[in-house]
Amino acid sequence: VQLQASGGGLVQAGGSLRLSCAASGMLFSLYFIKWYRLAAGSRRELVASVSTGGMTNYADSVKGRFTISRDNAKNTAYLQMNSLKPEDTAVYYCNALTYFPARDYWGQGTLVTVSS
Repeated sequence: VQLQASGGGLVQAGGSLRLSCAASGMLFSLYFIKWYRLAAGSRRELVASVSTGGMTNYADSVKGRFTISRDNAKNTAYLQMNSLKPEDTAVYYCNALTYFPARDYWGQGTLVTVSS
């Protein structure tokens, strides 16, 4: 099983990035997908999640700016990030999990840097 996160980079405030999380070795459609971020000196934050049925949830800090989605045919999840702010700077991780049976997989992280 592998999760490959990509799409991070350096962007100016107000700009956009799209992160991708490509999965292999799993029945992707059966997994909840979550994006977390970890900024220097901060706790890990759950940014967004999408259920197997497509229901989404967002942290208050990103509501209206970020959009999580999934394409089960491509075994890939996305995080579209618009109107980026310097405080969005962090390493972003994708996470795939199921509860029955319990499975929990993580991608390697992709760095997003937003300059002011």
